[in-house]
Amino acid sequence: MPLTAFAQQGDCGFIQNPDRQAYCRAISGGGSSHCGFIRDSDLQARCRAETGGGSGQCGFIRDHDMQAACRASAERANTSSSSSSGQCGFIQNPDKQAYCRATTGGGSGQCGFIRDGDLQAMCRAETGGGSGQCGFIRDRDMQAACRAKTR
Repeated sequence: MPLTAFAQQGDCGFIQNPDRQAYCRAISGGGSSHCGFIRDSDLQARCRAETGGGSGQCGFIRDHDMQAACRASAERANTSSSSSSGQCGFIQNPDKQAYCRATTGGGSGQCGFIRDGDLQAMCRAETGGGSGQCGFIRDRDMQAACRAKTR
């Protein structure tokens, strides 16, 4: 099931960063037209990949970790596989790698490997803990994105 099924556009309005807000709106049902409002080219490519453009869009991302995460989430959105994506193994940041594994089919057990408190709460919220976990996130933009994804 694609990530878009879980998000609510109304919560995206609380995100201060305009690129992140447009990304949130796009993946929460607004579609790829919102991706055009994103100035950061890496985030724009990820947005296009996750809103129907497919994993080929991920090749335009310069950041190595973001490119692998993009491929994993695009792969997950376009298949019915319940196993964690092999693409997550290419992510060098251990917290982001565990988050990737958890949110692409590995489940909430992977969240325990995340040291960053905000990312761990986001992970738990997205893997079954629900929007109540979002309250543990200190970063306001991240908290709003969490609520958008889990309502």
